[in-house]
Amino acid sequence: MSRTKEALPLADAYGLLEPGPVVLLATAHKGRRNVMTMSWHTMMEFEPPLVGCVVARSHYSHELLRAGRACTINIPSTALADAVVGCGNTLGSEIDKFAEFGLRTSPASLVQAPLIDACHANLECRIADTKMVASYDFFVLEVVAAWIDPRRRNARTLHHRGWGAFMKAGPTVQLASRMR
Repeated sequence: MSRTKEALPLADAYGLLEPGPVVLLATAHKGRRNVMTMSWHTMMEFEPPLVGCVVARSHYSHELLRAGRACTINIPSTALADAVVGCGNTLGSEIDKFAEFGLRTSPASLVQAPLIDACHANLECRIADTKMVASYDFFVLEVVAAWIDPRRRNARTLHHRGWGAFMKAGPTVQLASRMR
């Protein structure tokens, strides 16, 4: 171990690895709907696109996701930072977060959960696997439709570093790759 480094509390380790942008997960079932802020997600497969995510059973969205078996993953830019934080700090079982934070929606094409209009990209997802839900609240979702605003294709996103700290995505750098 290098003498120039100090111990990091284990509770802060996830802030070093958090790879993807903070997203707004929207759920709906039988007239009830919710939106929650989520940063615990990961791409699992390219084709079909699979996303793994944690939605704690204490969240209203967990109930709606299990019942509706689908959701939308809405990718906000930094312009929506206040709504992102607001949705993460309130309870959907107590308030209508869409109305409270001015998030207009449109119907999705294949799932019941709504698309959030102000987000630059939206993914419609269906539950593909629930084997790890009982133990870890970990859902595997298949992306069944994807949408992007071509005017904001490279929108700056927020990335959660833990305990209220976020960083903004920087410029895109293109490097040589054998992947398509």
